[in-house]
Amino acid sequence: MSDDPARREPELLTITEAAELLRTPVATLRYWRHLGTGPRSFRLGRRVLYRYDDLQAWVEQQLGRSATG
Repeated sequence: MSDDPARREPELLTITEAAELLRTPVATLRYWRHLGTGPRSFRLGRRVLYRYDDLQAWVEQQLGRSATG
């Protein structure tokens, strides 16, 4: 794994960037946010942002659920 800063994922992602990373529509992320079932997010002013680490943790959690459920 490279320590090149240009190759690292950004720490904070917009809802559009998060949707691209998760390969899901923005509307789905909004719906999950409304239900409280999606990845952890927060508001900074008017913007909804996601931490990259929170998205990765949420994906891992979903993988664990599908393996046991």
